This record gives sequence, C-alpha cells and structure tokens, in this order.
Amino acid sequence: MRFFTLLLLLILSVPAVAQTAAQGTAEGAGGDVGTLIRILENDETRAKLIEELRRVDGGAAAATDPAAADSAGVLQIGEYTRAAVESSADLVAAVVRGIKQAAGIFSGTSTLDAAALWNAIRNVLIVAAVTFAVFFVLRLGFQRAQRIFAAAAQGQGPVRRAGIIGVSAVADMATVLLAWAAGYVPALYLGWGDHGGQSQTFFLGAFLWIELAKVAARVALAPRWPALRFLRMGDTTAAYWYFWASRILSVVGYTFLFIAPILAANASHGAAQALRAFVLFCTLAMACIIIMQNRDRVRAWLTRQAERFQSEVVVRSLSILARFWNVVAIGYLVLIFTLWLADEEAALPFVLAATVQSLMAIAIGVALTVAVVRVASAGMHLPADIRGRLPLLEQRLNAFVPNVLRVVRGVILAGVVISIAQIWRLADVMGWVSSDFGQRVVTAVISAGIILLVGGLIHLAVQSWVEYRLDPPKGRKPTARERTLLSLFRNAFTIALSVLVLMLVLSELGVNIAPLLAGAGILGLAVGFGAQKLVQDIITGAFIQFENAMNEGDVVTVGGITGTVEKLTIRSVSLRTLDGAYHLIPFSSVDSVSNFMKSFGYHVAEIGVDYGVSIPEVKLAMQEAFERLKQGEHGEHILGDLEMHGITQFGDSAIMVRARIKTRAGQQWAVGRHYNEIIKEVFDERRIDIPFPHMTLHLDEDDRRGLALASEDKLQAVVGPRRPPARERPALTAKRLRAELADQEPAVGDTPLAARA
Repeated sequence: MRFFTLLLLLILSVPAVAQTAAQGTAEGAGGDVGTLIRILENDETRAKLIEELRRVDGGAAAATDPAAADSAGVLQIGEYTRAAVESSADLVAAVVRGIKQAAGIFSGTSTLDAAALWNAIRNVLIVAAVTFAVFFVLRLGFQRAQRIFAAAAQGQGPVRRAGIIGVSAVADMATVLLAWAAGYVPALYLGWGDHGGQSQTFFLGAFLWIELAKVAARVALAPRWPALRFLRMGDTTAAYWYFWASRILSVVGYTFLFIAPILAANASHGAAQALRAFVLFCTLAMACIIIMQNRDRVRAWLTRQAERFQSEVVVRSLSILARFWNVVAIGYLVLIFTLWLADEEAALPFVLAATVQSLMAIAIGVALTVAVVRVASAGMHLPADIRGRLPLLEQRLNAFVPNVLRVVRGVILAGVVISIAQIWRLADVMGWVSSDFGQRVVTAVISAGIILLVGGLIHLAVQSWVEYRLDPPKGRKPTARERTLLSLFRNAFTIALSVLVLMLVLSELGVNIAPLLAGAGILGLAVGFGAQKLVQDIITGAFIQFENAMNEGDVVTVGGITGTVEKLTIRSVSLRTLDGAYHLIPFSSVDSVSNFMKSFGYHVAEIGVDYGVSIPEVKLAMQEAFERLKQGEHGEHILGDLEMHGITQFGDSAIMVRARIKTRAGQQWAVGRHYNEIIKEVFDERRIDIPFPHMTLHLDEDDRRGLALASEDKLQAVVGPRRPPARERPALTAKRLRAELADQEPAVGDTPLAARA
C-alpha cells in the first residue's frame, strides 16, 4: 500500500492539464479574435502558447534534420519527460480550481446556475433508472432463454455448439440494445433541455459500449453456463475473471465515457483529468492485485507448456517468462499508465494500438501453427491412381512432414517477430521490403525456397519410384542387374540433383556460379592427377557395370575372395564371405571377376571308388542317385540330364569318376549337397566302397621269415579271418555287424576282439 500511495502522489504531480492547454491553444488559434486576445492577455496561457509553438517548430526541424532523425526516439522520451515536469503545477492548480468551484456551488457563491445543474443531474438519474430497470427486466427473461441455450448446447459438436453460442450472444446483445433504446424515451418525449440532453447522451453512450464489452466477456467466460463458455476453463476460474473484468469495465468505462466528460463540460478539464488519473490508478492497483494472486497459477501453466516443446530456445524462453511474467506484466501496466499521464493524445494510443496489434499477430501465429499441426497430424493422402503408380510416395511424404512442420513453424515465428518489430517501429521492415534492394532480397529468398521445395519433391518422387521398382507389391520381381542399376541410378541422381539445386539456389541468391563451375573443373582435374587410384576405381567400376560382370546378390570371386555381393558402387564392391566377414574391395585391385551366378551353374561330382569296384556299376549307381535327385525337392532346379564324364584320375588309393549336373544359377551348391547324400545311400546299398587313404608296410628278410613261420590259425586269431573281396561278401548292415562282433572270441591278451574293433 505504501508503494501505491507513493505512486498516487507521483500521479498527482505529473501533468495532465497539458491537454487542456493544448485544447485552449487550438481553440484560440482556430476560433474568433476575442478568444485569441484573451489567450494573449493572460501571461500563463500566452507562455503555454509560445511553448506549444516552439514544440511544433522543434518537431518539424527534427523531422527535416537527418542527424536528428536518428535520435528521434531519445528526443521523444525527453519531450515526454519535459512535458510531465512542466505541467505538474498545472494539474495541481486545476485540482485546486475544481475544489473551489465545488465549494462555491455548495456555499452559493459560485457563478454556476445551481438549479440548472441539479436539473441536469436529475434528468440523468431518471434516464439511468429507466435504462437499468428495463435492462434488469430483460436480463431476467434472457436468463431463462440462456438456460434453454445451455441445455441445447450440451453434448453437441463444435460447429453446432458454436452456432448456439452465437445465437445466445445475439440475444444478449439484443437486451443491451433494447435497454439502450428505452433510455432514450424520456430524453426524446419529456422535453428536457439541451444541457441535460448532453449528459444523458454521455450516459447512454457509456452504457451501450460498456454493456457490449460485458457481452463479449460473458460469451468468452459464461460464468454460470459451462456449455455456452467459449474458453476452456473451470467454473470457479470463469466466475473469478468475469467478476474482475465486469468491475474494471464499469469503473473505467463510466468514468471516462460519462463522469469525466460531464466534469469537463460543467466544471473544468483539470477536475476531469484528475478524476481520470485517480480512477486509472485504482484500476492499476486492482490489476496488480490480480497479477499477484495468479502468479503461481500462470507460472505452473507456462512450465507445463514449456515441457510440450522440443526446441531448446522455446523451452528456455518460456521458463524465463514463467519466472518473471508478473514483473513484466506489472511493468507494462505502469508504462501504459505513465504514458497516458505524459501524453494522452499521442503516446498512449500508439502503445495501446501496438499492444493490440501485437496480440493479434501472436494469436494469428498461434492459430496458424495449430492449424498446420492438425493438418500434419492427419497425414497426407494421395489419390488412388498415384498410390498405385508410386505406393511408397505417400509413406515418404508422411515421413517428410515433421521436417516441413519445423520449417513452417520457423517461418511463422519469423513472421510474428517481424510483424511485432514493425508494429512497435523497432525496424521499418515494410519500408525495407518496398525498396529495390529489399525486393531483390525477398524475391531471391522466395525463389530459392521454391527451388528447394521442388527439388525435394522431385527427390521424393524418384526415390519412391526406385523403391517401388526394387520391391514391387505385385508383378514381376526385378532381376539382379535391375537392382544394381537402379541402386546406382538412385545414388547418381541424388548427387546430380543436389549439385543442380545448390547451383540454382546460389544463382538466385546472387552468387556468380561461373567461377564455381570453372573452379570445379580445375579441382576435378587436380583430383584426377592426384588421385589416380580413385580414377582407376571409377573407370574400372564403370566398365564392370556396363559389361554386367556382377550384380547384387551374385556369388563371385574378386581379388582372390569368394563371397556374395552385398553392395555395388561406382568405386568398390562389398562381399560377404561364408564365415560372415565383410570385405570392401576397390575396383582398381580387381584383375578378374569369377561369377558363379550367370545364367546357369554346374555341380561337378568327382567321386573316388575302390580299385576293386566295377566302374560300370559305379556309373549305374551315380545315375540312380541322379534319378532320385530329380524326383526330390531339388528337381525343379535341374536343367538337364546327368553328364557322365567317366574316369578322370587314378589315385593312390582310389579311382576318380566324374559326372556333372546342370542347375539354375545359384542352386548348384544346394543340388550338389543333396546329390552327395543320395550317392552315399546308393553306394551303401550296392556295397560300393569309397576308399580312404592307407599305408603299405615294407618288412625286411627276418620279419618276413618270422611272419611266414607263423601259423595261419595264430594269424587268424590275431587279425581275424580273412575277409573276402567286397564283390564276394554279403552287404554289411548294422544288424549283421553286431552279430559278427558278438560271435567272436577273445584273441589277444585279456581284451576281446569286439572291444578292439
């Protein structure tokens, strides 16, 4: 309260009668000669006229002086301060004169006509009583209609509910207009004088504008009917804000639109100005109390809003605002109040208009951001024919939406900041844009943005088309060569499009790209000489691709490494070997390419058999295994009959018999593994031995003599009975082997022969 008391004392010492003097000066300058003579005869009014003329002359000189134009803001602040200091005495004098006139009225010594004044007050009171009585009756009827509107709006959609709220607002406005019209009836038909009619007009005008403002507050807050409330808030919060809004509107409105004009017309401008200052000070005190009461609530709301954003700048700004918003709000209100006291006709309208326009710019920016977010959250839906041709385009566009959303938010934020700077005259953005240089810059930026947008859309379309060709949802699957060429085309197109878009953007921004192109050529030549291996990689890779030597998915031998091709670029090939190792081989180190996946493949079956086996029987067994292979699951991969090559080698312990099976490309290994399994089964059935390496023991004469003297029985007891040749003995099965081992007796030492076997 001490703070507000000191502020009130400062208000009373700040000039507000400068406006009165200015009005008097203007009237003297534009009125009759008598008024001008009275102004010049009075020393005080003459001095004020001279000061006003000097001020006008100084402002004109500052406007024409380029050096003074740079410091216009500082001079204007100094002018406000000087006007405030010079007119402080005038305000005190005006207040004193108003008090004397009021005392003279009550004592009967005043020159004013007390009867006429009382007649005017009585007429205003009658008009006010009639107006408020009619308004009270109409409000009672409207409350019943409002209950019906609230019941109808309950549970309705946004559009229908907005329509019902609009109808309720129109009905509320109708009650105000009818009460306002009823207030004119006594003034028009009871024959009151002109002096009272002026006061009645002030009252009725104040009533109309104040109650219409309250209608807007009731539409936004609707303290009694939540269904008709435009803003989303609780009943207690709505009642709280409507309570303070209605009272501030009533106090300020009736003071400025009714009481102060009457005082200015019947008493003095100083008294009216003092009343306005006092009421505004009380309003400022109420506003400060409201801000301090809601300090923690608004701080918590701003903190919650900051948690919803991911931008560090926005989060930090909201956090700082949450901590000091009450100081900023109170400081802004004090600034408004001080500017009103200093220069009501110039400074205050500018600040109020700039504030309203800034709030509108912020509201438009928030509305556009919310609309863009809602549209983006719904996703993009392309027509059915485009989805059929490019099925992945819609998915890529929806994945691209978050980046576009960030750009749009940045553009909207920049627009709001530029608008606020223009509104508060911090920067003459529109003047700069209207200049030749500004138009060139704006045109270049817009053109560059359009080029980037078109380039991004083309890149998305081409990427979607390539992915569709690589993995079509239906139809023919691409070949390995198509996959390789499409992957190379995608990379090359991305690089070419990026370079083209970059050059076009630089050209639109005013950069001369001719030296860049020349420099790029020289740089390319220098790189060609300095990086011969790189050039060799690219040239060799290009010829390998042109000759279709290998594609992605092929099994090749490159640089002495055999593996599956995982990735092909213009410079290198990436192989994955059987053990999972990843090999990156530059084409400059590739002397030859062995591709196992071209058109078809062969499984070469080279099988070793015992020297005692009949070769025709081996060939029949291999043919039988081939017939079984064709009837199995791998038969669809076989492209021809078995090619029997016959004996290819006499080994140390085996005869090599070779055959070959023609298969589809890439299936020779699976077919060969299965064929080997079947060969083993057929050889076992036909009792064909597959020999293994063995040793030949050479004995000297003594060992041979001792071995010859050994009896056949003892030798058989040691090594067992002599086995007949493979072609003479029956087939050895698991059951027969167990029977033979069980029938044998122990021979050497304490270990049975079966155990040794």
